[in-house]
Amino acid sequence: MKCPACPDATLLMTDRQGIEIDYCPQCRGVWLDRGELDKLVERAAPAAAARPVAAPARPDFVDSDYRGHKGHYGQRKKSWLNEIFD
Repeated sequence: MKCPACPDATLLMTDRQGIEIDYCPQCRGVWLDRGELDKLVERAAPAAAARPVAAPARPDFVDSDYRGHKGHYGQRKKSWLNEIFD
């Protein structure tokens, strides 16, 4: 099957958690067949429910010395999709 975004690339298939996922090695696009997204969401729901919820921030408190960073430039919170794709 050809990639919809890259006309000259062929999609590759991989099996993750028993779900067959098609992806393009050039643009890194991911395509799922009917029902595969639902399966991924169902399998991720128990893992997401087990994670602790952070306490909400106090909107009435403003610290003038805090600039919104803690020296973690360029780091992003990891999504449950990172567990699926290496």
